[in-house]
Amino acid sequence: MIRILLAEDDDSMREYLARALDRSGYKVTAVDRGTAALPLLESQTFDLLLTDIVMPEMDGIELAQRAAVIAPAMRVMFITGFAAVALKGGAAPPTAKVLSKPFHLRDLVMEVDRMFEVGSATEI
Repeated sequence: MIRILLAEDDDSMREYLARALDRSGYKVTAVDRGTAALPLLESQTFDLLLTDIVMPEMDGIELAQRAAVIAPAMRVMFITGFAAVALKGGAAPPTAKVLSKPFHLRDLVMEVDRMFEVGSATEI
């Protein structure tokens, strides 16, 4: 089973995304900030870091940079309403995907499915 670490500071968005991915067959561990994600990255294995960019304490780009050192094989996807501004200057990993808010849950699941070459999500 593909394991996803979701870092999203908005409670309702975090629950919404985690539930959709869980229903699509992914194992999701959700945290409310980047600093909460780091100890999990050090103690567990994840296939994907799905992170908001704008979060308190540590933004998603810094989280992704630290994650690349801890788990270099893990894939990264950013979810943000500030993609054009936040990703200027090449601070994000070059292989990272970006999904701009607002998006439909089906789009998120299809992007994750595509990353791991699994069947398409039709139930969302």
